[in-house]
Amino acid sequence: MYYINDKEYKCSVAVTLDIFNDRWKLGIIWHLLDGDMRFKDLHETVSEITQKTLTIKLKELEEKNIIHREVFAEVPPKVVYSLTDCGKKLKPVLEEMYKWGISYVGECGKITDENPCETTLCK
Repeated sequence: MYYINDKEYKCSVAVTLDIFNDRWKLGIIWHLLDGDMRFKDLHETVSEITQKTLTIKLKELEEKNIIHREVFAEVPPKVVYSLTDCGKKLKPVLEEMYKWGISYVGECGKITDENPCETTLCK
């Protein structure tokens, strides 16, 4: 058995699926792998996410100790998000997902130069 966050799991894959239970969280983490980001920058970078949804997902990832939220005492307030050590461990997993996605589209679809998923990680 696995016990975390007041929940019981029979399989470690269930833990992972419970944390990454939607389309946004891995995308947020992917973009934070390039470095710390402010809320506005994340909102502009993560495609098609609303501010409300981004706020919710950031809070959930912070509660799971995947990201860190740092608030600076400035006017206007400055908030910066970064990956925790636990979150940084997702880098090889996400790099492989990135490569697999390109391979899959190459075999089963079409790749264009329009709106590429840019990152400094896989260049």
